[in-house]
Amino acid sequence: MKLLAAIFSWFVALLHSWFLILEMFLWQTPLAMNAFGISKPFAAETAFMAANQGLYNGFLVAGLAWGLISKKRDVVIFFLLCVIVAGIFGALTVKPTIFFIQSVPAILALVFTVFAKPKKT
Repeated sequence: MKLLAAIFSWFVALLHSWFLILEMFLWQTPLAMNAFGISKPFAAETAFMAANQGLYNGFLVAGLAWGLISKKRDVVIFFLLCVIVAGIFGALTVKPTIFFIQSVPAILALVFTVFAKPKKT
């Protein structure tokens, strides 16, 4: 169970690393515009907001990596909950599929993390 928790949590971190790259550096490229279903003019007008959004994804990645590397289960749980809430908010305000792309992997990681036996200290 611990291995599945780590695998899914790292997957969530990698997924959000990809979001960071798309939003901060590739926002005005065909790759990002197709991924987010946006036009070239919209991408140009919103690039500064997308970069800010990408930065927040970077904080989620940093928090998950910190928790996983330091084996701080509570930190991992906190950041997975942040990802889940962000995915729910995105699904409600932007596009329903965000829930499946962002929240579902984090929910799976959270379930495995919660049910993995914590290390005795």
